[in-house]
Amino acid sequence: MWDLLLRGGRVIDPASGLDAIADVAVRQGRVAEVRQHDPDAAAPDPPATRGAATDVVDATGLLVTPGLVDMHTHIWHGATYWGLDPDPVAWRTGVTTWVDAGSAGAYSMDGLRRFAAEPARVRVHALINVSALGLVAETGEHHALDNLDVDTAAAVAARNGEFVRGVKARIDARTVGAHGLEPLRRAAALARRLERPLMVHVGYGPPTIADIAPLLAEGDILTHCASGCPDDLVADGRLTDAALRARDAGAVFDLGHGSGALAFDVLETELAAGIHPTASSDLHIRSVYGPAFDLPTVMAKLVAAGADLPDAVAAATVRPARALGLDAGTLAPGAAADIAVFDLEQGRFPVVDVHGTARASPIRLTNAATYVGGRLLPPCTAEPPPPWIPLSGAQRRAEDERVQRTRAAVRRLERPEDFDEPFPRGGT
Repeated sequence: MWDLLLRGGRVIDPASGLDAIADVAVRQGRVAEVRQHDPDAAAPDPPATRGAATDVVDATGLLVTPGLVDMHTHIWHGATYWGLDPDPVAWRTGVTTWVDAGSAGAYSMDGLRRFAAEPARVRVHALINVSALGLVAETGEHHALDNLDVDTAAAVAARNGEFVRGVKARIDARTVGAHGLEPLRRAAALARRLERPLMVHVGYGPPTIADIAPLLAEGDILTHCASGCPDDLVADGRLTDAALRARDAGAVFDLGHGSGALAFDVLETELAAGIHPTASSDLHIRSVYGPAFDLPTVMAKLVAAGADLPDAVAAATVRPARALGLDAGTLAPGAAADIAVFDLEQGRFPVVDVHGTARASPIRLTNAATYVGGRLLPPCTAEPPPPWIPLSGAQRRAEDERVQRTRAAVRRLERPEDFDEPFPRGGT
């Protein structure tokens, strides 16, 4: 007897090479079996799974994928400039594994784990910021090199074991200040000591991509890879020599959409050059209001730029999981039963990049259910944005409407016929 059976959905699991109508069975929090439907069979139900579950969910016409893996988020809410609570987003987006990308450094990693990651309903990992300050402010964490102590960061990362999956460094003109490449050199030294990948945020230089690329090793991650900010990622419709150097070194290209790091023309150039980026959202308390919104929206933008749907699913499941060595991103039997179910609409849906450039995506993904360890995540609402987050008029109106809709969803039943059973006697 299975605990959960999702029947008849289109299952896309790139890690297993599966794209077919199938049933997914779950027992004790893990995937027990995935059984494809035989299109030539008289009875489409696989007999081994027909009705043999406590909870049977009809997924006919829906898309079923591994729980999404977002390898660039910021969830240290209540303690950093960028942090947001993952739970109000996760249940409605299918993101079951969240990687906090550098919100905490050595001084606050224990707090991130204890007060944000452990209470979350989803799985959370972290990249340790090379700056012990982390992202307590909007920027500037590298201005004092005394805070970039590799020995201290290594000791804290070791104490947190598998929770820390790599190192994060923001390398742009505002963050490094007068120190140029020195923060990156220290971040790379920390990553090599931990034998974990280094994720490098790129933006307006200097340092430029040409400066950064020689310090990247195989498996390191170049996030904001489709940003329009660096002027030496693409030029004249082609990858620059610096971008090619990073690619040839084995760097992972990661979208890291965020509030300012996705330009369709850059992404289209990279896709045409054969780069298959990971599809992270860089979701934080500003980008959750747009233009990133959530990881399924980022996946739809990736398809709008030329990727196909299975590749977009891979970009948000198996590829980020492998990049960080995570036990996630697959529906293979024995894997954790982290599952996302979507209503897949086909048509022409407008999407915009951070510069307001519009494209039409042929798909739209609307989450129908999110399971972590085989358990359905319940709905929960988000807190209002903190006072330091600037919202446009449209964003503010949308937030106000969200609150009003949440209030209006509470229904009061007052008529006797609203109740199937008689009122209990005895006052309980």
